[in-house]
Amino acid sequence: MTLQQLNYVIVISEAGSLNKAAERLYVSQPSLTSAVKELEKEVGIVIFNRTGRGVTLTAEGAAFLPYARQVYGQYLNLMDAYGSQGARRQQFAVSTQHYSFAVKAFVEMTRSFDVAEYEFAVRETKTKNVIDDVASSRSEIGILFLSDFNRKAMEKLLAAGSLTFTHLIDCKAYVYLWRNHPLAGKKAINLEDLAPYPCISFEQGDDSNFYLAEEILPANEYPREIKCCDRATVLNLMVGLNGYTLCSGIICEELNGSDYIAVPYEADAENPNSVLEIGYVTRKNSILSHMGECYIAEIKKYLAACNVS
Repeated sequence: MTLQQLNYVIVISEAGSLNKAAERLYVSQPSLTSAVKELEKEVGIVIFNRTGRGVTLTAEGAAFLPYARQVYGQYLNLMDAYGSQGARRQQFAVSTQHYSFAVKAFVEMTRSFDVAEYEFAVRETKTKNVIDDVASSRSEIGILFLSDFNRKAMEKLLAAGSLTFTHLIDCKAYVYLWRNHPLAGKKAINLEDLAPYPCISFEQGDDSNFYLAEEILPANEYPREIKCCDRATVLNLMVGLNGYTLCSGIICEELNGSDYIAVPYEADAENPNSVLEIGYVTRKNSILSHMGECYIAEIKKYLAACNVS
C-alpha cells in the first residue's frame, strides 16, 4: 500500500469516474485502474463498483475511505511541517453549523495564509453533516455545540465517528431579530412576547430530531415555526415576517450586516435558559495542520473579543 494509491482512491471517490480522476491526477486511466486493482488485491476488498456511468464506493470502500483520508492527510501535514516550501497546493476544509463567527474566522485565516496556491473549503451545513464530514476526513474541523439537552445523544454520535470535542466558549440564549422588530427595544424577551411571531430554525433533513437542532431551546413548542436551509434566508425572513431565532448571541456584523440585534432571552419556570457549549470537533489522535491551527487561533481571538456570557 502506497500513499499514491491512497490519494488515487480519494480523488476517484470525489470525481465519481476514472476518466475525471485520471485528468485531475495527470495519469493515464489504465495506470490508475491498475494501481487501484493492486490496492484492492492487497487489502482484500473491492473499493469501487464500476459501471458504465462511472464508479461508486462499495460498502467496504466507504468504510476504507476515512482511513485513507486520515493517513494521506497526516502525510500532507507532515509535508507542511518538514517538506520543501511551496512543494504542494495547500488544502484545508471546515464544516460548521450556521455560525457567522466561524465564517469570519475562516475569512481571516485565508487572508493571513500567504501561499501561492491553495484549495480551501468552508461548509455551513446540517449538524449530522458536520459530524460526518469530519469523521470521513472530508473536513479537518467541525464547529458545533453541546448543551444539557443534546449532550448525551451528541456524544454518542461523536464517539461513533471517533471524534473529539474541544471546548471554545459557553453562551446563554439570545433572541436574534431585525433591528426594527416590534420587540427590538426590550431589554429581555420571553416566549410569551415571541408568541405572535414566527420562530425560524434550520432544517436538519432526514435526520431531523431535537438533538440535532441548531437552536438553543429545541424542545419548546412554538405556535409559528418556519424551517429553512441557509443563513441568508433566515435574515430575509426576519425582515419580511418579523421572524426571530434563538442563538448564542455571537453575531458578526461584518458578515451579517448591522440591521440585526441579539436580545437576551428571559427564562421562566416552564421555559428555562440553557447554556450552549460551543466547540470544535476533530478526529481522535489527529494533529491539526498549520491551516487548522491558524483557523482555531482566529476563532479564539474573535470569541475573546466578544462580550457574551
